[in-house]
Amino acid sequence: MNNSLVIYNVRLVDEELDCNGAVFAVNGKIIRVLIGDFSKKEDVLDALKTEALSDVTFIDGKKLTLMPAFIDMHVHLRYPGQTQKEELSTGLKAAAAGGVATLVAMPNTTPVVSSIELAKSIEDEGNALGFSKLFQTVSLTKDFDGKDTSHLEALDRKITPVISEDGKDVLDSAKMLEAMQKAAEKNIIVSCHSEDPSLAALAKPYREKALALMRQYKIPAWGIANENQARSLTVPPEVNAEIDEYLTKANEILACAEDAATERNLLLAEVAGCHVHIAHVSTKNSLDSVRRAKLRAKDNAKMCARNGGGFTVSCEVTPHHIALCGTSAPEIRALVNPPLRSKEDRLAVIQALKDGTADVISTDHAPHTMDDKAHGSPGFSGIETSYAVCNTILVKENGFSETQLSRLMSANPARLLKLNKGRLLENYDADFVLANPGEKWTIHGKDFFSKGKATPFEGKSFYGKVHATYISGRQILSLEN
Repeated sequence: MNNSLVIYNVRLVDEELDCNGAVFAVNGKIIRVLIGDFSKKEDVLDALKTEALSDVTFIDGKKLTLMPAFIDMHVHLRYPGQTQKEELSTGLKAAAAGGVATLVAMPNTTPVVSSIELAKSIEDEGNALGFSKLFQTVSLTKDFDGKDTSHLEALDRKITPVISEDGKDVLDSAKMLEAMQKAAEKNIIVSCHSEDPSLAALAKPYREKALALMRQYKIPAWGIANENQARSLTVPPEVNAEIDEYLTKANEILACAEDAATERNLLLAEVAGCHVHIAHVSTKNSLDSVRRAKLRAKDNAKMCARNGGGFTVSCEVTPHHIALCGTSAPEIRALVNPPLRSKEDRLAVIQALKDGTADVISTDHAPHTMDDKAHGSPGFSGIETSYAVCNTILVKENGFSETQLSRLMSANPARLLKLNKGRLLENYDADFVLANPGEKWTIHGKDFFSKGKATPFEGKSFYGKVHATYISGRQILSLEN
């Protein structure tokens, strides 16, 4: 029996399409994309009269926008071992609520994911839940020890398309090169959390001094105080100044840590001839390094052509680095790695998305308990808010088209992962998000499906609301009121 779906009376948007139409999917694949006014079921039936229409579910999209579902190349699901922060069920349901149908989970769990067996087990368990498609990364060095890369020899790109030491960087350059060379042999992407560990250690005492004061005065470490907290906070001006001075010093060092490690990782990848993906790029200098490296990779045709691999560069930026500056309160206190940066850096991130230096938008979804956040754990939940934040900042405020946004959130990550997704084209996977780009809503962490409720966007309003998510032609989640 065919599992068939027709979604009609919609505006179709992908990296090239922006028009009215309908889609017809059978058994998880797009069979037909209909362009034109298909506002009535009868119009679709007439257009598809030669098709097999048994067991078809018809969905009236009510003039909403139908896009390829989003693909997030960087999330933390905290599984195994950190279920107080997130579980597979809550993380994958949060992904579906954000319109994300495919996601790549980082390995900094308990234990660290350092084997193909554990990675496959997590993928199988997650995918059995029937929400988003999950890929689990494996660490660059075994158990993050910075020394042993022998486990990489057993990897299979189909199971593990990305490896990463995310949460930290590999200090030993020779070991990083070794890991990159092994990845190159298997055409596996090396995703780099580019941060010089010795410089990060130098910044840590400044952040800890700031955190001690923030805890004393009950200042939240995600940049926002709720209304009740705001009324009760009585922080002396000199304390506020001291906190911000400590955080400014830490952030200056961490900017240097990112820039130095980004340049190193790009140079090592060039020697290894691998595909390097620079994660959560946040500074103008690092983006300039990526831009130069992409030119070198493009010019070196022989290296790039080797077995379909060779030295290739891609990078991602996050919604919070697109939207926020971290040079003054309260955002400077929204602790995340890498930190929120200056206005110049934020504008450089947006420019990098415009000119193609930045390939994809990834959330770096990092759920924590509120207690962990109060004690300074870096990062916050972002997978349920990414579309709204990016649609507002990029499309509404910076002149991006919705097709450009679709390319950054769907088509480009699909190409990097070599998936038959991210476009509204025949024979592509029927992963869709039904959304209203013009709908305004207010973000409240308490409403998240994720266990992590901390967000720097708490109480702020954005445009772009996900109404439903479809994976392989099945409606996974409906957020209709």
